[in-house]
Amino acid sequence: MKKTALAFTFAALCLAPTVRADDCALVSLQVGKDKKQLRQFALEFDPGSAPVTVENFKKLARKGFYKGCAIHRAFPHLLLQMGDPLSKKEERHKVGTGGPGYSLQPEIHRKHTKGAVAAARLPDKINPARVSNGSQFFVCLAAMPSYDGQYTVFGNVLWGLDTLDSLSERPTDSNDNPVERIVIRTVKIVDRAKLPAAPKPAAPSDKPGKRWWQIFG
Repeated sequence: MKKTALAFTFAALCLAPTVRADDCALVSLQVGKDKKQLRQFALEFDPGSAPVTVENFKKLARKGFYKGCAIHRAFPHLLLQMGDPLSKKEERHKVGTGGPGYSLQPEIHRKHTKGAVAAARLPDKINPARVSNGSQFFVCLAAMPSYDGQYTVFGNVLWGLDTLDSLSERPTDSNDNPVERIVIRTVKIVDRAKLPAAPKPAAPSDKPGKRWWQIFG
């Protein structure tokens, strides 16, 4: 009977709904030098799965830590990574190695579904414990089951995933860093009830964007 009860309890926990936090994050991005038309996305947290990671993100956001950080990895329709303070400078050779000076213990529970937000980390060869970087995070633009069980997922995108997906198509350099800087202007922690509605999608433009051969040529 005890084994049956334990098995039932474990199954119930696995099927339990995600714990929704009362507050969310509203992230504003600036593309290039255009300060007038900011791109935004909103994410909700899952403190039930990753309480330490969630509180750390909110702490950094409230301190203004993320202001000026750039998207430093972009894979079209797959992934965007950001949150490295070294990306605030124009020099790029060390981007991807920075953080707040500490790491976080892993809280690996959720799957990498489309829209999932996860803490970045160093690879297994030099980080077998899979501890998370203290500030860097990535957004899954598609389901990434190969990452399941490897990274701490601490939230998901509520709206703006289409905006992030369009940004992922922009030209990148040999290190998968967007050629034109895409910078975080603000990360605001907002009560869920006061979170603004998703902006209406912009009308498609007939003007083609520049490709890498037009930028470097």
